[in-house]
Amino acid sequence: MQDILSDIFDTIRLRGTLYFRTDYAPPWAVTVPANDETARFHLIVQGRCHVALTDGPSADLGPGDLVLITRGREHTLSDEAGRQPAPLEEIVRITGYDGKGVFAVGTAAPGAATQMVCGHLSFTRGADHPLLRALPPLMVLRPADRTRHPLLDETLRLVARRAFTDTLGAAASISRLSEVFFIEAVRVAIGESPELAGVITAMTDTQIGKVLGRIHEAPAELWTVETLAQVAGMSRSRFAERFTGLLGIAPMAYVVEWRLQKALARLSESDANVKSVAAEVGYKSAAAFTRAFASRFGMTPSEVSA
Repeated sequence: MQDILSDIFDTIRLRGTLYFRTDYAPPWAVTVPANDETARFHLIVQGRCHVALTDGPSADLGPGDLVLITRGREHTLSDEAGRQPAPLEEIVRITGYDGKGVFAVGTAAPGAATQMVCGHLSFTRGADHPLLRALPPLMVLRPADRTRHPLLDETLRLVARRAFTDTLGAAASISRLSEVFFIEAVRVAIGESPELAGVITAMTDTQIGKVLGRIHEAPAELWTVETLAQVAGMSRSRFAERFTGLLGIAPMAYVVEWRLQKALARLSESDANVKSVAAEVGYKSAAAFTRAFASRFGMTPSEVSA
């Protein structure tokens, strides 16, 4: 059976990047700009931090806490709530930070500073899935969450250890480790989001999970609601209702979307021929595929593979 979760992350091209580690002395406040194709993260190693989404939820963080901004929304980081923030780009310019070493702001004693590891996980432009849409916009993982999930805890300890050493390959290690903890964080978030719980339930359900496995194994198959219901061993109406209820999307809409996501991934990673990619994902006509692709992503297949 297809590992559906792995296929999703492989297809959306989850990639981690360390973009800085901090030494912020109070008072401080920065606004991190939006980036829809990323999930940003901040791991608090020392000190305190207040994080707030623009027009969204907020949280106070302490040592060992990890915050994930799952859809790259604009957010503010500060030593305490209510500070007037400056844009991140402006602070980078003022401090002369060149992207190497520690991003230091202020001159307080080192023990009073907030030390963080900050990075992001990027996705292919246009990448999407009900799993991503179901994630809470702001996820906070506390040390207690880490205790209940040993792999997550071990991964974050390694991230912190590698971030504050200047050994060869530290940034590359953190990038790979961040991909691991994002996947583990998704598991932790199931209890916080009914929508996410529904998506995960669909993947593990004996009937709906079987259908998802078949779709992911053979997206080019000539699927219909009837044939998918047969795979599930359910009536057409009962199958469609349960599938839509768990995933928030109708069965055939999921099939079409996944075909286009697989096509986007193939075109993004290689100079594959548009006609061959169209056939791989179930389109008999390159013209029909191009129309569907352009309607979904706002660009033609040729523009992606160029």
